[in-house]
Amino acid sequence: MSEKKYTIQNNPFIVPTTDGKVIKEHFGGATDGNAAISIAHMKAPAGWSEPFQTPAFDEFTFIIQGKKQFIIEGETIILEAGQSIKIERHTRVQYSNPFTEVCEYIAICTPAFSVDLVNRED
Repeated sequence: MSEKKYTIQNNPFIVPTTDGKVIKEHFGGATDGNAAISIAHMKAPAGWSEPFQTPAFDEFTFIIQGKKQFIIEGETIILEAGQSIKIERHTRVQYSNPFTEVCEYIAICTPAFSVDLVNRED
């Protein structure tokens, strides 16, 4: 009998948060120990924001529903459902949802997201 060449994720790691954001990591450091890539399903509530950061990973974001604001090196960009963006590592960015509805999106980080690599500002 051969070993399976695939993994189905039915039990993502729920990242504990204090800001109302829901983070379900399907693959990555917290879920399966993969340091090369992380894939997470996110829901950012209306009014949510986080501090500026300069991550040591590339981050790809695909908006499923709602809108998300990005301040990238001082430029404000707003993405809507169906749009995506790649933000290169070592780029100063702030993520937020200053809008009135939840923003649902997928985030993919290479290498995988980790607190040690995100470099959040105080």
